[in-house]
Amino acid sequence: MKVTGSRIARLIIGAAVAVSAAVAFASGGGVGVTADEALQRLMEGNRHYVAGQLGTCGESTAAKRASLANGQKPYAIILSCSDSRVPPEIIFDKSMGEIFVIRVAGNIPDPIVLGSIEYAAEHIGSPLIMVLGHERCGAVTAAVDAKGKPEGNLGAIVRTIAPAVKKAKVAAKGKSHDELVETAVDINAKLVAANLTKKSPVIA
Repeated sequence: MKVTGSRIARLIIGAAVAVSAAVAFASGGGVGVTADEALQRLMEGNRHYVAGQLGTCGESTAAKRASLANGQKPYAIILSCSDSRVPPEIIFDKSMGEIFVIRVAGNIPDPIVLGSIEYAAEHIGSPLIMVLGHERCGAVTAAVDAKGKPEGNLGAIVRTIAPAVKKAKVAAKGKSHDELVETAVDINAKLVAANLTKKSPVIA
C-alpha cells in the first residue's frame, strides 16, 4: 500500500479549489480497477469539470438504476467536506455507482466515518481512498480563527482540525490570513489521509 498527498488540479467554482490526499491500495479487489487507474478516472472527470463539459454526473436513466439495484462497485472512496460548493460527483463528473462518498465538515473522520470507509474498502473492494479538502473551507477557517478552547459539537470539529492549523502557522509564518487558511486546508487533508491507516486496522 502506498500513501500519497498532493494538490490536485485547481477545481475553480467561484470560491472553491480542491485539495486532496490519497491512500492508495495496490489491488482493486472485486472492483477490477487499480488505485492508479481509479485516480486517473477521477482526474479525467475533473478535467471535464474544469472545461465546463460535464456529462456523466447527470446520468440517471432507468437502465442505469436497474444495473445498480443488486450491488455496487465504486472504484474510489472520497472523504469530502460538506461544503455545498464541492460535491464530488460534480467536480469529478461521476454518476451513480462510481464513487463512494462520505461528507463531513472539514473532511475529518470520527468512528462512524471510519466505519463507512472501512465498509467500502473491505466489503466492496474500492482500491482508492481520497481525502478532499477545498479552498476557503469554513471549518478550517473557524479552526484558524478559534480563540481559547471551543466548546460543543462545532468545537469538536475545530479541535480536530487544530493540529493542522498548528503546523500551518509554522509553514505559513508571515503570510496573510487567507494563505494561512489555504495552507491549513492542505495540511489537514494530508494529516487526515495519513491518520486513516493509524486509526483503522482494516485500512492499515
